[in-house]
Amino acid sequence: MPDTALTDARTSPPAVWSVLEHLKGDELIAWRIADVPNRPSAEERKLTEAYPFGWYALCYSDELAVGEVKPLRYFGREMVVWRGQDGQARVLDAYCRHLGAHLGYGGRVNGNDIECPFHAWQYDETGAVTAIPYARTIPPQAKRADCIRSWQVVERNGFVSIWYHPNNAPPKWEIESYPEVGSANWTSYKKSEWRVFNSLRNMHDNGVDGAHFLYIHRTAQYPDSEVTFEGPIWNATARAKLGTPRGLVDGAIISRNLGPGLGCVRFQGISETLLVSAITPIGPDELHVRFAFTQPMSEAEGPTGGLARALVRDICKQLDQDKVVWDRMRYEDQPLMCDGDGPVPAARSRFDLFMADEAFDAAQGKTRTIRTKPKV
Repeated sequence: MPDTALTDARTSPPAVWSVLEHLKGDELIAWRIADVPNRPSAEERKLTEAYPFGWYALCYSDELAVGEVKPLRYFGREMVVWRGQDGQARVLDAYCRHLGAHLGYGGRVNGNDIECPFHAWQYDETGAVTAIPYARTIPPQAKRADCIRSWQVVERNGFVSIWYHPNNAPPKWEIESYPEVGSANWTSYKKSEWRVFNSLRNMHDNGVDGAHFLYIHRTAQYPDSEVTFEGPIWNATARAKLGTPRGLVDGAIISRNLGPGLGCVRFQGISETLLVSAITPIGPDELHVRFAFTQPMSEAEGPTGGLARALVRDICKQLDQDKVVWDRMRYEDQPLMCDGDGPVPAARSRFDLFMADEAFDAAQGKTRTIRTKPKV
């Protein structure tokens, strides 16, 4: 049973606090992206599942200037992103098909194409070779699209994102736009990032695990939540008493995800906040997690600015707390469950939609709503 005397989550350290209590400022930021020593292998932790298809963020839009080239590693492969002179971002696999040079290290933008640093072969956004400056002709195979694998790119909500599908199938949905992002009435992004040594599936399960809020995040009560799965869409509303300097207040967390990699969360009750989340696999047991926050200018820069900043810090603290557990947990394919657990089996069925085209197509038009309010 939870501690019914608990009234303020800020002052009752959870079990993971022994890891976090001395981490402040730059040291905390460094810990969020550092390697975790002596962690078990992906095989031992059952984290070798293929990557689910969907849209995934590679970088923020403002991190890629016109004419800039960046090397990337996601989905267990080397990639390169660049912004052409027309302002458009483009992404290819990283290795030149000539003699294997990495385009992301020393490559440069030539017009809208990328030029290999080794012999100046030039590739367009389709992965076709467009020029070889020292040759009279381009080999026919090199002229073909996807001579190097290309990736479909969309810039929206301040991110450069690609569509990932293991068989290179076309996108099954579009990225939604959030009107708050870029609005003159809302702040520019406040950004935080983590490397989480776990799988997308385990993080997906966590979204419906209401009980862990009591013991990891020390909320004052088990959240009253409603989760709706509508084909690939995940809509969730969780309501709970939140501890603040003013005492307990009624809070709501409203989440919406379309796919495993991108989504948003709107926080209500303390200070209105939009969190845009981007989770991209680096490898089978490593994720790059980005949180981007925006808030109304009237709240963030007015008398309630301190409370607005404190909310962002608290949300990031919750991810820190989860990370302590996530970095060393394994995947349980047949977990023992109890009546106080959230709808984890339903969430797992929803995640399976992004592993097989047939399952995804069959789920269209189907809706399931689950309400949880355990007696604890």
